[in-house]
Amino acid sequence: MQSQLIFDPTLTAEELRGFARTVAEIEWLLLMLVLLYQVVLTPDEETGAALAMAMFFFAAFVLSFRYANFYRSESPSKIAIETWVMIIFITWVLAYTGGADSLLSQLYMLVIIVSALTLGKVATLLQVGLITLCYIWLGQPEGLLSLPFGTKLLAQISPMLLVAYITTMLSADIRVAYGRTYVHMKRLSETDDLTGVLNSRGFMQAAAQTFQQAERYALPFSIVMIDSDSLKSVNDTLGHEAGDRLLKLTVQCIQQELRKSPVRQLDVIARYGGDEFLLLLPETPSSGAVGVAERIRKAIESSHPITSHGKTVAPTVSIGIAGYPEHGTDLESIMNKADQAMYASKAGGKNRVTLASA
Repeated sequence: MQSQLIFDPTLTAEELRGFARTVAEIEWLLLMLVLLYQVVLTPDEETGAALAMAMFFFAAFVLSFRYANFYRSESPSKIAIETWVMIIFITWVLAYTGGADSLLSQLYMLVIIVSALTLGKVATLLQVGLITLCYIWLGQPEGLLSLPFGTKLLAQISPMLLVAYITTMLSADIRVAYGRTYVHMKRLSETDDLTGVLNSRGFMQAAAQTFQQAERYALPFSIVMIDSDSLKSVNDTLGHEAGDRLLKLTVQCIQQELRKSPVRQLDVIARYGGDEFLLLLPETPSSGAVGVAERIRKAIESSHPITSHGKTVAPTVSIGIAGYPEHGTDLESIMNKADQAMYASKAGGKNRVTLASA
């Protein structure tokens, strides 16, 4: 709980993996910049040895911590540790290349950017505070209480605060936009365009969750498969526009008989194929599902006939039911039983409800 107050708890596992790859690239960039400084400016022997030792230990840390799977799962805490080590490495380098006035002092900006993108506002402010202490330590010879030192420290820290603020704001805006886009695309991928209910993909995800809950807590659930007896004749006789109206009417009749709750999802309806629909009835034994299915059958049978160009077709449905655990101990078996029961309704004369045999 305390770590969530410091680090951003909204990052998904996928986002963390993406940011982790970026952090690794920034770490290697940091090493390359220090190496470039050493090669181009050719510092004295003592400074060169200190920089080489710092790069060696930092490279060893990156290789062991990231590529040797020292921590196998990505987390904000892991990224935070890496930023702290980056601060130590940069401070070590600055101590041998001019202190707070070193040409490499802006390397701290890399840490701020990483922290702002991945760890959130609070953690980034803590990082800025740690960097400020490093600047104070590096600038001790000028006097901690002197006005010139305070002015210079403020000038060095202010750009970091500005970068931290802008980056955290941009990161939050991008994440919100990405989240909305992801939710929208997920909804589109799981929804039937014509009827607005779930498609087969969305149904299977909901069914898998219900099955896990049923297994864990020994709860019953039922699957109801509904097939329109009239769609083919409507399409052939009245046209596909009338067939679309029939499918929408079927969905409306089904939804009227399902349980609804503003708090949590209860019964689930999905269009499984061209003229097939699936119902998921959590915490409902198959005996209870029979009553629901019979009400749906009657509602569709008594609904308005589909009419077009002076021709009329009365809608009916054939329904099959199977439940957990009496008809199977896995989701596939239960769905197969419901499908077989539905075809038994078809073979028995249509417009009827059939409960699968145990």
